[in-house]
Amino acid sequence: MNTGNLQLSRIRKEYPGTVALEDLSITFQPGEVHALIGKNGAGKSTAVKILSGAVKPISGRIYLDGKELHFSSPSEAISRGIATVYQEMSLIPDLTIAENILFGRLPKKKTMGFTIIDWDAVYSKADNILKGMKIDLDVRMKVSQLDVAKQQIIEIAKAMSFEPRVLMLDEPTSALAHHEVQELFRLIKELRSKGVIIIYISHRLQELPGIADVITVLRDGKLTGTLKIKDALPEKLSELMFGEEVSRSEPLSYIQSDEVVLEVADLCAKNRLENVSFKVYKGEVLGIAGMLGSGRSELLRAVFGADKIESGKITITGKIINNPTPEKVKKFGFGMTPENRKEEGLVQILSVKDNLTLACLDRISEKGIIDRNTNKDLINKNITDLHIAVSDPGQPVNTLSGGNQQKVVIGNWLNTEPKIMFFDEPTRGIDVQAKQQIFSIIKDLSRQGISSVFVSTELEELLEVCNRVIVLQKGRVVNEINTEGLKLETLFESCMEA
Repeated sequence: MNTGNLQLSRIRKEYPGTVALEDLSITFQPGEVHALIGKNGAGKSTAVKILSGAVKPISGRIYLDGKELHFSSPSEAISRGIATVYQEMSLIPDLTIAENILFGRLPKKKTMGFTIIDWDAVYSKADNILKGMKIDLDVRMKVSQLDVAKQQIIEIAKAMSFEPRVLMLDEPTSALAHHEVQELFRLIKELRSKGVIIIYISHRLQELPGIADVITVLRDGKLTGTLKIKDALPEKLSELMFGEEVSRSEPLSYIQSDEVVLEVADLCAKNRLENVSFKVYKGEVLGIAGMLGSGRSELLRAVFGADKIESGKITITGKIINNPTPEKVKKFGFGMTPENRKEEGLVQILSVKDNLTLACLDRISEKGIIDRNTNKDLINKNITDLHIAVSDPGQPVNTLSGGNQQKVVIGNWLNTEPKIMFFDEPTRGIDVQAKQQIFSIIKDLSRQGISSVFVSTELEELLEVCNRVIVLQKGRVVNEINTEGLKLETLFESCMEA
């Protein structure tokens, strides 16, 4: 067994009805940034969870420096030299940088028979950790005073305080602007020069040439290939990620119309969108494609009025909307299912019936008094038409599955009788059956002449439900493609182009 590296040998993990990893074998070298990529469900997260000690494999072995590792918790993995920085940060805003880096391990001293925190030692030790990473920050500052990029750096410093041999970074740039990404890359390269094994998980494939040495691709729980970065051409990555080509051979049936229901012209939002222009026609399903960080969700939020825009023109059914807000655009026939349904689309403590009517209270009430008969009929129709699996409309919405919660969000906005619906990652975290039901809802809306704008990380979904796709890169529209006969590889490469 070779020393100095990290090896996964024939790792297998199964969940009910799913093989998450199938005999996965990978070798990670010290002083190397090894990117792990694949579409959602490929097995990346499972591999990370196994290496971090959060999940145990059914079979297979893990070796570090030629020695077999066994651990059943994240703390055991850290003690054996493997640290993980997750996409969701775990810092405590009201504590200092030093307190966050050494949280739970603050140096102590004895004074007059009492054990107290040795603050001089805390600040000195944290400062030494940052200096060792060539980071110049005052460790006495509160984390809340830092921007997102520097908070991400503190997360990495916290992990490095354990002096790990292996550092796993899960989507470390997902919330960072371009200039912040470069700052993070400088730090990663510094750690690489010290011989740390760095495993880098990312959906932002276009950034990998700037940071990765090697790329390993997973598909359906299997390793499909490992490439040096110089050999990782977009067409090769597409082949490894998607396998046999997927394409649309049949046009979707929808109302062919020249009537423009939404026109966006030269829309700009600071650090997010730049001169974005597009049209949506009556009954059309328009897809928005792009890699993580391309501005897809930001575009929907800006047009819907949830985020501020700097300039540009939004025209709905021939009427210009100045200073859009959700309340204003709703009156013009907009509905939107947000990416984060639990926090932005639902009120978790309320019932299914209450959540189904949050957006249409004006429709079911008279002078602030809800018409219970109208309300009941509307809710029953929603439950039937959208196939919401619920035993009682009074059931708390937080007891439903992810797919059924998403259908409640959709039903809530359909009750406003919209002319156009925005769907932001509507299939995230739901099962295959629920996905197909949501696709059917979108297609039914199209046949009724209701337009949709559909954002999805999964490019296959855009091919399945959209008539046309616009591609974003770094907040700009770089392509517009009709999906009839469109190959998945072509769409993927369009998203990847610099």
